[in-house]
Amino acid sequence: MTFDIAKEAVDYIFSHPDEFPEDGVFWDFIGGEPFLEIDLIEKICDYITVEMYRRRHRWLDNHMFAFTTNGINYRSSKVQHYIRKYHDRISLTITIDGTEKKHDLNRIYKESGRGSYKDVVRNIPLWLEQFPGASTKVTVSSADIPYITESVSHLYGLGIREIHINCVFEDVWKEGDETLLENELIKLADLLIDSGMYKDLKCSFFDPTIGKPLDLERNNNNWCGAGRMLSVDAAGNFYPCTRFAQFSLRSKKPIIIGNVKTGINQNLLRPFLSLDRFTQSTNECLNCDIASGCAWCQGENYDAADSNTIYQRATAICKMHKARVRANNYFFNKLFAVTDKAEAEKFLAQSSNNGSYPYC
Repeated sequence: MTFDIAKEAVDYIFSHPDEFPEDGVFWDFIGGEPFLEIDLIEKICDYITVEMYRRRHRWLDNHMFAFTTNGINYRSSKVQHYIRKYHDRISLTITIDGTEKKHDLNRIYKESGRGSYKDVVRNIPLWLEQFPGASTKVTVSSADIPYITESVSHLYGLGIREIHINCVFEDVWKEGDETLLENELIKLADLLIDSGMYKDLKCSFFDPTIGKPLDLERNNNNWCGAGRMLSVDAAGNFYPCTRFAQFSLRSKKPIIIGNVKTGINQNLLRPFLSLDRFTQSTNECLNCDIASGCAWCQGENYDAADSNTIYQRATAICKMHKARVRANNYFFNKLFAVTDKAEAEKFLAQSSNNGSYPYC
């Protein structure tokens, strides 16, 4: 992206206040790897900050610059300069998938095929020193399942206290993966409870709010924010979410809803604002006894659909959700069986009220 394209996108957003939230904003820099373009990012953030001040914009005191990075360039002088400059306005996640073996299953250098774990893990102490409350994001696919428990334990050992972990939405699952996942999560539940780690450390696989029926009227929201989180590509095209850009899709055509020159086409955006659970789900999903917590990705719905529709819910994750629910039930049943009842109820209330076990 050129700075001129970025500037036009920012100017459009500031000039159309009715199209964006009142209360605040995340300016989210998504790659590839965003810190490869730290000079450009700093220039964009400088411009955003000056413009908010000049315009006395309502977001001036309520905005963040958000990053998910592979962490390889974290110690570079330019990245560290940027972090010092904007520290209090940064939300920053380093993605580390667990043990070296699990991480290097997927996160490798293209040319050499070498895993990136060693280059990432050396930067974790500095990251946690600068952002003590930071969490990491762990992704699980078929080949990763056997390494979940040891990887969560390993990440806790590195000092990371909150782990957001989820199965991929794409149809990568093999026969029997659901049983493997359930058994692995039961092992993880035993580890967290028997060691007492559950009291201070968080893992999003276990959540007291999942695995329950959902009312069709009261629980009819869309799972994700597609249509409400404007995405801009390097050419200045607007998307309802970055997942609808060409580089994110397997075979479907991108869905462009405007550009920095002409703005957002509200007629193209409108279908995304109408999305909810009812308009996308099959009757089986709507009437599922354990529907709560079963997530979906709007972009994957489109990518996996039989036609060019955004109203067909992808269900490849269904059997993995069911396995997670069974393991989740085991976790909380064991928690109440082996701990003081008052302590267990306190933990349960905190988890339900403050989202200490969120599901991404």
